[in-house]
Amino acid sequence: MEKKNVIKEKSFEFAVEIVYLYKVLVDRREFILSRQLLRSGTSIGANVREAEQAESKADFIHKLAISLKEANETEYWLDLLFETKFINEIEFHTIKVKNIEILKLLTSIINTSKSK
Repeated sequence: MEKKNVIKEKSFEFAVEIVYLYKVLVDRREFILSRQLLRSGTSIGANVREAEQAESKADFIHKLAISLKEANETEYWLDLLFETKFINEIEFHTIKVKNIEILKLLTSIINTSKSK
């Protein structure tokens, strides 16, 4: 039985939601910030996947650190889109909570990996 990889699953589900939000933003004629959000929001999971094939513990930590940076950047774009009224409060809070969860998971995994 394969062990469940929570960060892999959550980062992929988050990327799917980011793609859907991107489509909504494009329909609302927002093209610049939405592209930044799409890039950073989908990059989180891509780097988590890369970390699965890390060549060393240091490489694993490095790839997850990149995911953490991308999650932080994603939070910035979400905050900016909300403050500039491109996304409403419900859209914002729904996805922001998930981003914060990913930030916490990544931080925990990185800290645990460093301490071993």
